[in-house]
Amino acid sequence: MISEELKRGIVSENPIFALALGLCPAVAISTSVINAFGMGAAVIFVLTGSNIIISFVRKWVPDKVRIPCFITIIATFVTIADLLMKAYAPLLNRQLGIFVPLIVVNCIILARAESYASQNNVRKSALDGIAIGCGFALSLVVIAAVREVLGSNRLFGLTVVPGFRPMLVFAIAPGGFFTIAALLALVNYRRLKKDKNNL
Repeated sequence: MISEELKRGIVSENPIFALALGLCPAVAISTSVINAFGMGAAVIFVLTGSNIIISFVRKWVPDKVRIPCFITIIATFVTIADLLMKAYAPLLNRQLGIFVPLIVVNCIILARAESYASQNNVRKSALDGIAIGCGFALSLVVIAAVREVLGSNRLFGLTVVPGFRPMLVFAIAPGGFFTIAALLALVNYRRLKKDKNNL
């Protein structure tokens, strides 16, 4: 059950590579693997926590105030994540900047609240939050690793290929779009090839 949920969140319903959601933070944050880990951890925390609470209160929330209620719950967890990051990882918090508070309006979080947590029990909603959050975090780390290696020839502060001249375009926003486009193309090619072989 847990492995199936993780597979769904990481592969079949991956927010970035399958649903093309959350591309703005993916482009902005994926300049380094450390930033990607930090943002990924924050999204997992917010998504799992908000899914649990939304699933718990779903029967008592009137339809007319459903979305404002969901956003308030999400904003609460984002505030907790932001304060924890400021207290225990201030440097990372400064590097991520405005993108941590902007998790409140991240379409992935609200989409899961509306389409899944508001219609399923607490256990399923918690698993969904973890699975989709891990899918987003893993995608961010892959994108960031490619960009960091190609854009600065470094990974975790270490030189990757001695003598390699970095392509600086990958360290700025256009490089993020190029990287995501290339990885999306690769993922879709593999998916189409797998579907063709299954026919």
